[in-house]
Amino acid sequence: MKKLKNKELERRSYSFEVRAEQGERGSRITGRPIVYNSRTDIAGLFDEIIEEGALNGADLRDVRFLVNHDLSKIPLARSRNNNGNSTMQLRVDSAGMEIDVDLDTENNADARALYSAVSRGDITGMSFMFGVDDEEWENIETDHPTRRIKAISSVVEVSAVTFPAYAATSINARSEEALESAKAALENAKQQRAASLDSEDEDKKKKELELLKLKIQILGGK
Repeated sequence: MKKLKNKELERRSYSFEVRAEQGERGSRITGRPIVYNSRTDIAGLFDEIIEEGALNGADLRDVRFLVNHDLSKIPLARSRNNNGNSTMQLRVDSAGMEIDVDLDTENNADARALYSAVSRGDITGMSFMFGVDDEEWENIETDHPTRRIKAISSVVEVSAVTFPAYAATSINARSEEALESAKAALENAKQQRAASLDSEDEDKKKKELELLKLKIQILGGK
């Protein structure tokens, strides 16, 4: 098992339960965008598992809530330091991350549309954008390795999505960005693995050369 690091932001979208309900502040949706210990086939490229505790040191100071990652629209909610005044609350537990989003359905047409779509079951997916601080790859030399995400560095955005990039056990290529980020993660791991092997070969050659020199010195002293 080889430990590697990848700092690029990635995007994952799951088809997990998203609920609409009425809370103390009015209309609210809840869901779980990040799930621990769920083995997921990423586009047939590799299996991926976010291990329990991966969010323990993550930067969650400023996380926005969008629909379909549409940056041209204003956020429907936002978590700032996850304080009580934030319109999105984040809860990290032993299963992953759950969110509570307070929607201003009275003054925001997009919020009303989203609440209606979730209530009707027309939107069932959630997506998040994150960075990886620590990961391990198993069987990287094979056609289908396994990636274990040990530590997430940050979560910068959570979205409700019309077309989840992949369900709990499979990816759907409708999300080109998610697919490209997965390919980049695998390519990065392979490059680092190759560099590591080159370094190991170089060290081996140096040791063999030193041993050869030592043998020559011993023979020359006889």
